[in-house]
Amino acid sequence: MENSGGIQASLSGRYATALFELARDEKKLDAVSASLATLKTALAESDDFRRLTTSPLVSREEAAKAIAATAGAMALDPLTTNFLGVLARNRRLGQLGAAIRAFSALAARHRGETTAEVTSAHPLSSDQIDALKAKLKSQLARDVAIDLTVDPAILGGLIVKVGSRQVDGSIRTKLNSLAHAMKG
Repeated sequence: MENSGGIQASLSGRYATALFELARDEKKLDAVSASLATLKTALAESDDFRRLTTSPLVSREEAAKAIAATAGAMALDPLTTNFLGVLARNRRLGQLGAAIRAFSALAARHRGETTAEVTSAHPLSSDQIDALKAKLKSQLARDVAIDLTVDPAILGGLIVKVGSRQVDGSIRTKLNSLAHAMKG
């Protein structure tokens, strides 16, 4: 499988590539993708889980036990559970968020999609996501997977990044531009 140099070059990218290849070979891409989506939500919403993955004070053994318990409670698939165990034993849980993003990009490429990283001030409804996918598909001439992040600091609007191109339609950026223009 061909990977972009950027994904393979990073530590999280190497972990994501290994997980992707295992999931692809065992025909478990959908199960692993669903488990990683659950983990991404947990990272965004749970301070305790985020602390577990980033704290240098948690030993390898404690992290491995906590991750095993957490994976069971979240009903993650066995491949993802083993992946988390490897990250915990290697003290790489801090790479989990980046590994999830890299895996999503690899899975999207495998399905023939382009991944668009979208940041909004508020969660988007499924209708809004579908409309955004349709608009991006018409502009890019290929299917688009949306990697959605919520950041209230942008105040409103969207920031859409596809590959190296970024369109910043956030209210924060527009207000900053207006303030800069008014300074003269």
